[in-house]
Amino acid sequence: MENNKLMGILSYIGILVLIPIFAAKDDPFVRYHANQGLVNFIVALVAGVLTAIPIVGIVAGLVGIVCFVFSILGIINAVKGEMKPLPFIGGIQIIK
Repeated sequence: MENNKLMGILSYIGILVLIPIFAAKDDPFVRYHANQGLVNFIVALVAGVLTAIPIVGIVAGLVGIVCFVFSILGIINAVKGEMKPLPFIGGIQIIK
């Protein structure tokens, strides 16, 4: 279970989400957190690109901050061993 928690934590640290996706693809707990982390990473990446646009950049910057908070929430859930969805983006499923 400790290895699963570590993989769950890695799921929320940017590009490191690729490690759990490929290393523990058969574990439902890890897949769940890898999916949440991947969605969060994609949203943060898009927000980061959009910050270059003057007016949209302000909103995108706020979205980036929200994604950072979501990463912290996801890490807390992984450490606790919970499979709790993140607000707003928790229902999006990329990894099945």
